[in-house]
Amino acid sequence: MANHFPIKTLIDLAQNDVDAAAKQLGRAQRERTDVQTQLDALVRYRDEYHANFSASAQTGMPAGNWRNFQAFIDTLDAAIEQQRRLLAAATSRVETAKPEWQRQKQKLGSYEVLQARGDAEQARVAARREQRDTDEHAAKMVRMRLENLN
Repeated sequence: MANHFPIKTLIDLAQNDVDAAAKQLGRAQRERTDVQTQLDALVRYRDEYHANFSASAQTGMPAGNWRNFQAFIDTLDAAIEQQRRLLAAATSRVETAKPEWQRQKQKLGSYEVLQARGDAEQARVAARREQRDTDEHAAKMVRMRLENLN
């Protein structure tokens, strides 16, 4: 096992990199979810405000109220557009973090395959050594029996 120390170190380092990439991806996904939630709330609020205002406008309304309504809707539309830009940026960060996480997982998997191959080779060498020792012991026992018969 001493000769596997370097691969174990590489695996530990790669696992740390996978963990860091997973945390980064998780943060990006949470941020995107938060931005999406805020966007949905703004759109819902705009739709509700518009519906309520339209309902009250059916009975007639002063022009000043209409201008105030239009200015507020314009402000909400600007906030919604800003939130959509934030959502696009957050989505971009998720799409950037995802391949990095996948790359780190693939690197870790490669090291684990190398370790498994090394372990299998060590097991094969140990099995051959054990078989050789068993064969030598059996041959020694046969020689001793032959010597005792003579």
